[in-house]
Amino acid sequence: MIREIFFSLWFLLPIGIANIAPIIATKIFGKKFSFPLDFNLKVNNKKMLGENKTIRGLFAGIIAGIVTVFLQKYLFLNFPDLHNILKVNYSEINPFILGSLCGLGALGGDAFESFLKRQANIKPGKSWFPFDQSDYAAGGILLTFLYVRLDFISYFLIFIFLFLLHPLFNIIGFLLRLKRTVF
Repeated sequence: MIREIFFSLWFLLPIGIANIAPIIATKIFGKKFSFPLDFNLKVNNKKMLGENKTIRGLFAGIIAGIVTVFLQKYLFLNFPDLHNILKVNYSEINPFILGSLCGLGALGGDAFESFLKRQANIKPGKSWFPFDQSDYAAGGILLTFLYVRLDFISYFLIFIFLFLLHPLFNIIGFLLRLKRTVF
């Protein structure tokens, strides 16, 4: 079971890092390069996505996913003990493909949830339990499934860990002044 937990945490890492990359990009660049991801389109007379969904954030998430998978592949190739723990042979993984899917999936899931929030008249930044905790996990799992097939227990654990770790990441983001609110 420890192997299952370690692998799930390992596999979710690029999804989780991709999810926080837009916040870090905002801190680094401020308002620069913050073109809206929804191109200011409206649906039912409502903004399509939240104001925090930007093309800069999408690129930051994809780049963060790629860099994280490159690091994972490096560790896999240089620490043979990982071969016995991980269920995926990272020597056969293309970091550009898996990292892009992690980033695009995490932020695509988050954008889809943002769309649903706008349609439900929920303001950006307001909590929407349990969707805020699971949107990026579902998107990341869905898109990575196109490239890497895991067993059910791995997907289940990845989803549960992302769901449970989300509040912790919010607290850390708030303490680091990356987020304005805890939830």
